Amino acid sequence: MPQWTVDSPVNLGLHGVAALRVRLISGSIAVLSSDERSCVDVASVTGRSLLVTHEAGILTITYPDLNWEGLRGWLRPEPHEAALTLTVPSGCPTQIGVVNASTAVAGICARTSIKSVSGNITLEGLTGQVEAGTVSGDVAAQGLAGRVGFKSLSGDLTVAGGEFERFDAKTVSGKVTADLALNCDGRLRVATLSGAVTIRLPAGSDTSVDLRSATGQVSSEFGGLDSATRPGASTLTGTLGAGSGQVSVSTMSGQVTLLERGSPGTPPGGGRDETERDER
Repeated sequence: MPQWTVDSPVNLGLHGVAALRVRLISGSIAVLSSDERSCVDVASVTGRSLLVTHEAGILTITYPDLNWEGLRGWLRPEPHEAALTLTVPSGCPTQIGVVNASTAVAGICARTSIKSVSGNITLEGLTGQVEAGTVSGDVAAQGLAGRVGFKSLSGDLTVAGGEFERFDAKTVSGKVTADLALNCDGRLRVATLSGAVTIRLPAGSDTSVDLRSATGQVSSEFGGLDSATRPGASTLTGTLGAGSGQVSVSTMSGQVTLLERGSPGTPPGGGRDETERDER
C-alpha cells in the first residue's frame, strides 16, 4: 500500500484513483477534475503531518491519529493547517470532512459529500448526488445538476444556476438564496426556522407551489397563486404551468420570496449577473 507522511510541500502523481477521502482541520482544499493522472499538491503544512495513502483505488488524506468516524477531540483551536490542491478523475466519488478549512470542488460527476464546521464551501459544475453540511460555514454553488442536499445551523446557501431533480435545504437561521431550474418532475424543498428564503425560477416553469411562513412575509412575482393570511400562517399556493414539479418552502419566522426569471426559454442560470447586481 503506497503511503506517505507529509510534513512539507510536496507533489505526488498517482494512477488509478477511484475514490477520494479527505479529513482536514484548517487551511484549504481544492478538488479539481482532470483527464490526466491524479495529483496531490501540498503547498504547505503546519502542525501535525498529513498521512496520504492510496489503497485499492481509494486516495485518503488525513492525520495519522484522526478517527475516520469523526472529528471529536480535534475541535480545540490548534495550529494544524494545510493547503491542498487535488486533481482526480471526474467520476471520482469524493468525501471531505473539515473543521474550519475552506473547501472548493469543481467538475466532479460522482457522489460528493462535504461536512464542515465553520469552513466555507464552494461547488462548481457538479453533477450527480451532492451533499453539503455545515454548522456556521456558508455554501456557494454554481452550475450544479442532479440531486442536492444542504443542511446548516447558521450558514447561508447561495445557488447560481443549475437544473435539479431534487433540491433539499434545511437551516435554522441560515439564509437560502437559489436561482435555478427544475427538471420536468423536479422537487424543491426548503425548511428554515428563521432564515430568509429567496427562490428564482424561470418564467414558464411547470410546478406546484406551496410557500408558508408562520410569522414572516410571503410573496411571489408569479401570478395565479392563492394567497392566505391568518394568525400563525401566511401562505401562497397554486400551480404554475402543467404543475409537474413541486416547490415547497416552509419557515417559522423567515421571509419567503419567489421570483420570476426572464422569459420562457431562458437557459438555467441565465439571470445570474442580474442576481448579483440585485444583491449588491
